[in-house]
Amino acid sequence: MKAIFDPQHALAQGLFEIRQQFQLPTEFPPDVLAAAQAAAQRTPTDHIDRSGMAFVTLDPATSTDLDQAFAIERSGGDLLLHYAIADVAWFVDDGDPVDAEAWRRGTSQYLPDGKISLYPAILSENAASLLPTGPRPAVIFSVRVGPDGAVRLDGVERAIIRSRAKLAYATVRETDLPDGFAELAARIAEADENRGAARVDPPEQEVERDGDGRFHLQFRPRLRSEDQNAALSLATNMAVADALQAYQTGLFRVMPEPEEQAIARLRQTARAFGIDWPGQMTLTHFERGLNPDQPKHAALMLAIRRAGERATYQPYREGSRPWHAAVSATYAHATAPLRRLADRYVIRAALAVSNGKPVPEEVSEAFERLPDVMTQADRLGGSIERAVIDLAEAVVLQGQEGRVFDAVVTDADDRGARIQLCDLPVVARLRTQGAMPGEDVQVRLTQADSEKRVIRFEPGE
Repeated sequence: MKAIFDPQHALAQGLFEIRQQFQLPTEFPPDVLAAAQAAAQRTPTDHIDRSGMAFVTLDPATSTDLDQAFAIERSGGDLLLHYAIADVAWFVDDGDPVDAEAWRRGTSQYLPDGKISLYPAILSENAASLLPTGPRPAVIFSVRVGPDGAVRLDGVERAIIRSRAKLAYATVRETDLPDGFAELAARIAEADENRGAARVDPPEQEVERDGDGRFHLQFRPRLRSEDQNAALSLATNMAVADALQAYQTGLFRVMPEPEEQAIARLRQTARAFGIDWPGQMTLTHFERGLNPDQPKHAALMLAIRRAGERATYQPYREGSRPWHAAVSATYAHATAPLRRLADRYVIRAALAVSNGKPVPEEVSEAFERLPDVMTQADRLGGSIERAVIDLAEAVVLQGQEGRVFDAVVTDADDRGARIQLCDLPVVARLRTQGAMPGEDVQVRLTQADSEKRVIRFEPGE
């Protein structure tokens, strides 16, 4: 769960019940742990020594499953990003117990009180993680970034790297980072804007207790270093996608444009928050003007992220160019193999084609099977996220039964109306007939049950 934090453990009992409801595993089977223990002892033999390069990592301070490290150099007017990715495939063989368990899980799953990892910690938080505690095997993607932000994959190699520092978003200084880091991020951001990309990265929510003992949903400011770091992954994933598409292979992340009904609902959400959205302005242009440091803007950014259809995966098909609407480009996941199963196979394909070798048959076969596995894992993650949000809303509103709230109807159907509270990032159903989208309403809270994760409203006075 990346959307809600619970530092005061207000959600502890409810999170336990969510884990029980979705039958989330608490540990790995013994044979998987034994295989991971053995794999962690492997000595790299197919890797070039790049330990002299000044790689660093940049993540949340508490993270130990580090997928990515980076170094940057100048090449004429271009910036050359060397993006080292954890070489999970070096530790995990096709069909071994660790691999089989990863196929069952698909992704790591996140809750406010911890994660359910894709791989055992001895790999994901130790031997395969790019920690600065010693040399690590990695796959280095060298991505050339032009002055206009255009990206091209220059090469891919297996290498031994040694991270110089584990940098954290909240404390990193400009002098800690490689020369060209901010400039590279700015080039990618400008290219995003020029091609009409519509990526939304809202701040994360946090459940906090005030002096009266009541809980509130607050937004944690999103740091500039987070956005800059995200640009490195974006550049690499787009460059990898273009290279695989050119070689007529790969697995791509695809996302359609939001439907008109979803955009109409978002317009009403903006009105509920008192945010002006001119009638002729597109969603893409509107969201660029939102300020994540303003709570209502942050809440609307969160609503935008949740409004569209979920992205899916698609293997290469002749005559088809997969498209990711939020990125406005062809896009592949290659930069988080410790957390996503699909990335391990995309990396293997990119390593092959960049070095003039055929893509292994088992990788091509995996591309055909992965969409169903990843969709199922994403669906589970979405269900967990919805359950956590329901829990958080119920905890925050509990004890306020009888209170009347201002709201706006965002859409309506034969089941009633969907409403957005004006002063809280809460969306709910209202059993009423005749309500019209855009209508201002007052609603009375009748139930806030954290055990059942239910909130109910009725028309107020």
